[in-house]
Amino acid sequence: MTCTRLTELAHGGGCGCKLAPSVLQQLLADKPAAMPFAQLLVGNESSDDAAVWQVDENTCVIATTDFFMPVVDDPHDFGRIAAANALSDVYAMGGKPIMALAILGMPLGKIEIDTVRAILAGGEAICAEAGIPVAGGHSIDSAEPIYGLAAIGLCSPSNVRRNTGARPGDVLILTKAIGVGVYSAAFKKQVLPTDAYDELIASTTLLNRVGHELGKLDEVHAITDVTGFGLLGHALEMARGSGVRIAIDEARVPFFHQAKALAEAGFITGASKRNWDSYGEGVTLPGELPPWRRDLLTDPQTSGGLLVACQAERAVALRDMIEAAGYARASIIGSVMTGSPGIEVS
Repeated sequence: MTCTRLTELAHGGGCGCKLAPSVLQQLLADKPAAMPFAQLLVGNESSDDAAVWQVDENTCVIATTDFFMPVVDDPHDFGRIAAANALSDVYAMGGKPIMALAILGMPLGKIEIDTVRAILAGGEAICAEAGIPVAGGHSIDSAEPIYGLAAIGLCSPSNVRRNTGARPGDVLILTKAIGVGVYSAAFKKQVLPTDAYDELIASTTLLNRVGHELGKLDEVHAITDVTGFGLLGHALEMARGSGVRIAIDEARVPFFHQAKALAEAGFITGASKRNWDSYGEGVTLPGELPPWRRDLLTDPQTSGGLLVACQAERAVALRDMIEAAGYARASIIGSVMTGSPGIEVS
């Protein structure tokens, strides 16, 4: 069997494969909300990261699933990235994962068995790092390689953190740098430098486990993870869900170290443009913003960081705590205001 690059077997990769927000809205427009179920604290009534079911007065179950096509060629790295991305949804709700199930689709006859085993091993390695088992799963013969997890977590009802709780006066913290889509576009063209690849892998395999600790803090009002809809897309979901206006200081947003050069060179994903087209009138940009900077703000992230809305007086201390927990690029990037729900970039 000829050895083929994993990324050549897929038409897209990572969270850039996600349907555009506008398409997803059309698909779900006539779907009834999952209520009334009194124990379903979080369902499909908002664009949140996972479902939450309250078992009793002390315990909630968090359930989510996430899977996609390869964003890199190394099968072990692909498995690690996909698993970290799936577990992120549990952490973003303030929870802690307890187990996962593997979701696997592979084009039989086009990919070596050892390659598939390496993908699974990568996912298992990240789950082991999170302290949980891969307890089972499901596999199919598919046209393109697909891998991900269904993840289950727990938290107490008081620690659930939605993307709808941002309050006027809050400050926004972003825990990881932006640029996964730009780097993956350059990788697919085989022009991504080795040190940039290392930066990509380090960021996308870093578990968002700090979300579980943030969920315990009263001064943290809302959390979401930044993935396929880009920073602006996920901030817009937070703004609309919370009924607030969000201001983002574009100069304070952390980017991957070579993201500017690669974006200026044209390594932009199609998902970045689809994201921008989906925001409608919800996002206001300054007229002098260079196109490459807008492209980074809409850049689809895979296993991106957490966007955290917290009490202003505690923002610096929280940023420092997050940084000390291993998120070296954690940054204060904006604030929450009253006004029509949307995003203002300055």
